[in-house]
Amino acid sequence: MTKPGAGGQLAFDELGTPLRATTFVVFDLETTGVSDEDTITEFGAVKVRAGEVLGEFATLVDPGRGIPPEVVALTGITNAMVYSAPRLDAVLPAFMEFVGGAVLVAHNAGFDVNFIRKACERHGYRWPKPAVVCTVQLARRVLTREEAPSCRLSALAELLHATTKPTHRALADARATVDVFHSLLERVGSIGVQTLEELRDYIPDVTPEQRRKRSMAAHLPATPGVYLFRGPGEEVLYVGTAKDLRRRVRQYFTASETRRRLREMVALAVRVDHVECAHALEAQVRELRLLSSHKPAYNRRSKNPKQSWWLTLTDEPFPRLSLVRTPKDGAFGPFRSRGLAEDAMVALQDATGLRPCTIRIAARRANGRPCALAELSRCAAPCAGRQTVEEYTPAVSSFTGLVAGRLLEPLHVLERRLDAHSAAERFEQARFDRDRLTVLVRALDRGQRLAALAAVQEMIAARPDGNGGWEFAVVRHGRLASAGVARRGVPPMPVVDALAASAETVLPGEGPLYGAPAEEVALVLRWLDRPGTRMVRCTQPWTEPALAAASWRGWLNRADAARDREMAWATALST
Repeated sequence: MTKPGAGGQLAFDELGTPLRATTFVVFDLETTGVSDEDTITEFGAVKVRAGEVLGEFATLVDPGRGIPPEVVALTGITNAMVYSAPRLDAVLPAFMEFVGGAVLVAHNAGFDVNFIRKACERHGYRWPKPAVVCTVQLARRVLTREEAPSCRLSALAELLHATTKPTHRALADARATVDVFHSLLERVGSIGVQTLEELRDYIPDVTPEQRRKRSMAAHLPATPGVYLFRGPGEEVLYVGTAKDLRRRVRQYFTASETRRRLREMVALAVRVDHVECAHALEAQVRELRLLSSHKPAYNRRSKNPKQSWWLTLTDEPFPRLSLVRTPKDGAFGPFRSRGLAEDAMVALQDATGLRPCTIRIAARRANGRPCALAELSRCAAPCAGRQTVEEYTPAVSSFTGLVAGRLLEPLHVLERRLDAHSAAERFEQARFDRDRLTVLVRALDRGQRLAALAAVQEMIAARPDGNGGWEFAVVRHGRLASAGVARRGVPPMPVVDALAASAETVLPGEGPLYGAPAEEVALVLRWLDRPGTRMVRCTQPWTEPALAAASWRGWLNRADAARDREMAWATALST
């Protein structure tokens, strides 16, 4: 077997990422408590590679709140100690730079990693999803119960003769974890674990059967695409997407997959099929279509492309709003749940004057009995003959104009009503009105944007692939009709012409989205919206209505901020 560097093939133990060449950041946090509302008071981290310490990171953090007495007693970190320390928003970017590109190691890693991930979300940093090794899990895999009855850090440090004693201070505990980690690596190395991939495969709770099934990923390419786990009867058990098919599917056979349902799925699987895709958008669209086609038992979402709800006008002299699954022209939506659709329906009835009752009313000689809503001036009572078809028509026009983006007055009607309730200190009613108006504005904005894209007969767009080439998408009536790439150095326009010529024929259907599934149009729209996307050519201008709900996004942001403040205040009162 040829040695590396001798110009021959790599030995088996050199496949993957060798542990001796892997940079690990062993870290520990001290916090104000253990709940999601708690925050960090101290960072401690040690960067190591091949047994050598490359650097350390340590700082106290001002949590912006008092530290509970029981935490002070445990860690020794007092409010006075953190008074002049930097805040988390100042420390976090420095810590993320320190750990960049490294494998994270922590004792009970789930706790510490969750705090860092939540901090990134709160402060607007992208969570890079690094590889993580938990020394608790590794110790339980390596050490017997007789040898290590407890896997607490202090117990393992004593058992494995760590040079640093844990003290519930971040840097000291991180240094102790380094010693524990290196001792455990020595033990797994003696049984042939030489790479990072092998180490992560070795971690506990991976059954021998699960580990043996790794061979099902051996034939997969390291390219973007869709994978399908199949059961013993050729049924599709699960569908997913990946930027690197082989790497992603391998993770299902390691300890990194902790979801019980998917472990059960892996136990049933006998084969993994795949579909290579040009880029991520094609993979996501193909996933949606395969989910709709196969309805895999172990996927939780997107099994039914018609699961959305829509609001449409009934066909009668005095039209009313009706909830439907399949939209026709002029329908309003889509809504992800029936509850959201019903909230928007109530708001629209208040804004436009559309009747809320469900009875069918004749065009003439209606002689019904008015309901309570008529007494409350929320309905003009056409059922009792108090309103003619002509007098009712403006309500219908108000709805159709709002949905089509021709007018915004119905939104102003609801805003004035909200302001009136607030001025009268009817705050509970004002809150209900605000939340319903929020649902309505958000649905209008989304629906109008999706409909504008679906109205375009053909659009060809391009995005940089990050390596000097281009990713292309041919979109017809909101559906992805073809996808491809032009690698660096390849003339792009012949590729565009070939993709357009071979693209799927899309015949427009009924409804605002011309028959396209809302989820697919939304995926395409998000891809087009990303910075750097360029329009190659388009059969017609891609435009949105001049009076679209997009003009209310500022109001929407203020409403969301007010609701977030209310929730934070309610949480503070409950604690």
